[in-house]
Amino acid sequence: MRRIAQRFAVSSLLVLATAAAPSAANAAGCSGADRDPSELGQAGTAHVTLCLLNQQRHAHGLGKLRADGKLRSAANGHAGDMVAQHYFDHTSKSGASFVTRIKRTGWTKSRHSWTVGENIGYGTGTYATPRQMVRGWMHSAGHRANILARQFRMIGIGVANGAPTGGAGATYATDFGG
Repeated sequence: MRRIAQRFAVSSLLVLATAAAPSAANAAGCSGADRDPSELGQAGTAHVTLCLLNQQRHAHGLGKLRADGKLRSAANGHAGDMVAQHYFDHTSKSGASFVTRIKRTGWTKSRHSWTVGENIGYGTGTYATPRQMVRGWMHSAGHRANILARQFRMIGIGVANGAPTGGAGATYATDFGG
């Protein structure tokens, strides 16, 4: 028997009140939303995930998130580290928080003020697809708050093949900045 699982975690640094969710965004235009990340590749999975997240923001009257290379670097590193080191947390085994990881990329250096947030999740089987990951986040208050936060204008999306618990699947990290 094949076990299918999906787990999520959200940063506790940002919690916002939001209105009730509309139905899941139509993924028209987000080609590959139901494909396995191992088929899409890291860049393809990140692209489709950003498309789905921006559909959610559009449905709520918010501007699009822009992909940011430094935030992507922090997110990719964390997703890969969780799979390689077999843990699932915002704090790495070395003790680095997502804020520390983002600062290490230099993203905060030229900013007088900034706000950051992070969503992480992993899934196996059909729960590993970008559509299912975004759907899961949108049905979780803390994750949803990060996705729909007006102050966030940039995002880095990291995806690693494999689950933090071992085995097949995909592990996602999204680092938000504003």
